[in-house]
Amino acid sequence: MATRPLLMATMNRHKLEEVRNILDNSGLMSHFTLMDMHDVGFTGDIPEVEMTLEGNARAKSMVGYNLSGFDCFADDTGLEVLSLGGAPGVHSARYAGEDADAGKNIDRLLSELKGFTNRKARFRTVISLLFEGDEFTFEGVVEGEILTERRGVKGFGYDPVFRPNGYSVSFGIMDAAEKNRISHRYQAIRKMATFLKQQINK
Repeated sequence: MATRPLLMATMNRHKLEEVRNILDNSGLMSHFTLMDMHDVGFTGDIPEVEMTLEGNARAKSMVGYNLSGFDCFADDTGLEVLSLGGAPGVHSARYAGEDADAGKNIDRLLSELKGFTNRKARFRTVISLLFEGDEFTFEGVVEGEILTERRGVKGFGYDPVFRPNGYSVSFGIMDAAEKNRISHRYQAIRKMATFLKQQINK
């Protein structure tokens, strides 16, 4: 049986493998050939200039779809802190400046939260899927709080200072398998996988 191309508008092979594993576990890899932007000849950076996670995810999926003509999806993720009015949000990757790394972003976040007792936060992932010309969106959310100091060195981004609700440790301490079971991206990808399964079973 011929497989159907499915493009992820990313240059990140780690993200692609994460998606591939979830789709495989859902029994979908016998139906789709999963690709990233390298596979369709794209070089450079995919623009992320919108003011919302939804807007960025849609813009990226449109770039991939317009380039290839294949069904295409993209994700965008942000950390939303209640006491900071939802910041850093869509600016999470560049919170401390355009050239900032994760360490500098965390430093700014901890500095901004000094003196706050309400440290509630959530990680949110939005996926935009362009499938047969229509857009479908999927969201995953993990609620938690920002710790007052780094704990752990695993994961990436804000993981060392984010403790999910119901757990005593940060994402920075959890092993990858434990984190992936509850992660915001995992939730969103699972929802997309369920949708795709419904489409191929019609």
